[in-house]
Amino acid sequence: MNKICKWYKVCPMKKFYEEGKLDEKWIKNYCMGDYESCVRYQMEEKGIPHPDNMLPCLLYTSPSPRDLSTARMPS
Repeated sequence: MNKICKWYKVCPMKKFYEEGKLDEKWIKNYCMGDYESCVRYQMEEKGIPHPDNMLPCLLYTSPSPRDLSTARMPS
């Protein structure tokens, strides 16, 4: 069983996923997977502010909130 990120309950990614605005792959791969590689996690741990719509991986452009429904992690 994978460990869940300690920030998951308060992370905007959880809210966006529950609202159907974010693909499940992001949650599985970061929040309930390799969360230590998540840029959001790293910034939170260092106390660095970051936007709610920032994706966990900087390789992808963070969409605006209205575009979150189209944010998909490649297969």
